[in-house]
Amino acid sequence: MGLNLRNWSSAAALSGATCILGASIGSTLAQEALSEIVVTAEREKKEADAFQSTSQFSGDMLQRAASSSLADLLATQPGIAASTFAPGASRPNIRGLDDYRVRIQENGVGSQDVSDFSQDHQVPVDPLTADKVEVIRGPATLRYGNQAIGGVVNAVNNRIPEALVPGGFAAKIKSGGSSVDSSADGAASLDASGNNVAIHVDAFARRAGDYRIPGGGVQANTRQQSEGQAIGGSYIFDGGYIGTAIQHITSLYHIPGVAESESRTRISLEQTKWTTKGEWRAPNDKIDAIRFAVGVSNYKHKELGIGDDGVDGLQNTITNKEIEGRFELDHAAVSTPLGALTGSWGIQASNRKLGTAGLLGGLLAPTDTDAVGGFAFEQLQLSDTLKLQAAGRVEALSVSGTAATFPANFLPPPDTFTETALTRHFTPMSFSFGLLQSLPWDMVVSVNASRTQRAPAAPELFSRGSDGASGTFVIGNPDLKIETAESVELGLKRTTGQFRFEASIYYTRYLDFIYKQLTGNFCTDVFASCGETGPLMQVAYGQRDANFRGAELLAQLDVAPVHDGMLGLDGQFDVVRATFADGSNVPRIAPMRVGGGIWWRSAAWYARLGLLHAFTQDDIAAYETPTNGYNLLKAEVSYTHTFTKIDGGLRDITFGVVGDNLLDERIRNHISFKKAEVLQPGLGVRLFTTLRF
Repeated sequence: MGLNLRNWSSAAALSGATCILGASIGSTLAQEALSEIVVTAEREKKEADAFQSTSQFSGDMLQRAASSSLADLLATQPGIAASTFAPGASRPNIRGLDDYRVRIQENGVGSQDVSDFSQDHQVPVDPLTADKVEVIRGPATLRYGNQAIGGVVNAVNNRIPEALVPGGFAAKIKSGGSSVDSSADGAASLDASGNNVAIHVDAFARRAGDYRIPGGGVQANTRQQSEGQAIGGSYIFDGGYIGTAIQHITSLYHIPGVAESESRTRISLEQTKWTTKGEWRAPNDKIDAIRFAVGVSNYKHKELGIGDDGVDGLQNTITNKEIEGRFELDHAAVSTPLGALTGSWGIQASNRKLGTAGLLGGLLAPTDTDAVGGFAFEQLQLSDTLKLQAAGRVEALSVSGTAATFPANFLPPPDTFTETALTRHFTPMSFSFGLLQSLPWDMVVSVNASRTQRAPAAPELFSRGSDGASGTFVIGNPDLKIETAESVELGLKRTTGQFRFEASIYYTRYLDFIYKQLTGNFCTDVFASCGETGPLMQVAYGQRDANFRGAELLAQLDVAPVHDGMLGLDGQFDVVRATFADGSNVPRIAPMRVGGGIWWRSAAWYARLGLLHAFTQDDIAAYETPTNGYNLLKAEVSYTHTFTKIDGGLRDITFGVVGDNLLDERIRNHISFKKAEVLQPGLGVRLFTTLRF
């Protein structure tokens, strides 16, 4: 129920200033409980950050969480849910949007996987390797491409060092384990520097069995194991750095479900990724900074299980080869009659080759996507308390693949269908405007309006076959048009003082919203079987106008100093309502939630007890069923001891315990295709420790 590590970025953060915490000891401790953020990273110095609504999670929260995915780590935050398809495969859902509208990246470079292709596919970025996780919403997402209009989840680590290591050496070892799945995990990292050179090495591993569910027993076929390694280095010079890193991850995870358990369905993936990036700050009096980043990866996964022939072996293969590059320039402040003008300009280009092969008939023939785009962010300081912001992006894409022709009702005849090579070209254009006004009582109000566009992704256009692991038969639509979102959002936040909060309401009208619709048909592995009784639900991509509206609230109150710490309360609320133009419901929208907790924090101790209630979701689409609400009770306590230098190389040690789903509730996730077959984990206890040298 992590309410604690929100980045309450107020006017100070928006102007690039360091976050100033409350003057009293109690207020300072409370703010640390919220943030655990050190505002020194290169990203947070840039003026472009003024355009982003960012939640940040760092420090001990990443260690307390038992999550094996970024999505599960974030799933209890206002406005964020997770697909929870499998313990090894879960993707973020932000304000009702997922897949091709939510970009996942590491150090600003895309994760370059196939998790957006299907919900049973893993994101190869493990929380064990992250020092910080950011969730970026709003205009700042235009920096990262048209496939990020719903939001960006960015994992930050030091695999490419950006500065020399204080003292020349630092190391960290962390480990943990959970009772609910008999899991064990651990990670170690080493940073060293000297003579303008900094290096980084890290490795992680996790193992987990089938997790236990309420009422006794286990959720069959939920085992997982993964491991990864990385090495990187940088040359640090006056005013910047340039560095590179290579990383490798392997994972084997099982897919739950009735048919999947019987066939022992599991996915074995491997990815090797090379990244390089650099920055040069203040090269002259007209340019404040220049940055670049390049990422190249080779991803492959094998879907394994017992086939129709009774043999346990390879059923399907998916490959993804991707390259992405970006270049950004921050121009120096320009004096205008209205005020100082600052901003960033940049370009981004990418190529993605994605395809499938195997016994299941080939869900997606090879596709090739090229994209190049330019973006700009400008901010005008109209007064000491008022800022005007504007952002824009223009992108050109070409998507090539094999288009299949299906009957209008998605049912046979014919027994076969025609396929034609096809290339589609798109030019999505997006822009946004915003006002930031400082108010009395340290509050900031913001108003943002935007018109963003997204081009269809290759699988949305060209899918034509069975996705056995997710239990669906997917039909693409080669005639899809650009999707347009017209949004307005009003926000109010206060980040200092005894009472702190962040609230927002938003409305988005989608023109030609692309979505997966359940047709009501069932299929086996080939198209001619659709309409017969089979294990696969038939889904088809379509477009309709839609309206999304919602609200989010996060708040915290310092109640009173207790002993050497602060006792406080927190609360949260979020809701999203999504309907098509005719008033019918958009499928798989997360339920309304409300929650709160009581916490106490001192310099060494942190403790919290919190409850999150999800309401019954009965605003359902065709062929959906209602999902019961639930109560998620969580408790946690941790202790950190800091050593003096004379104690040796150990700087500090943190250890703690977390209890999750303490009521042992039967929780089903409404946004999962497998909610009827898969319960979420029951009561579990996690122990963890972190050593820093």
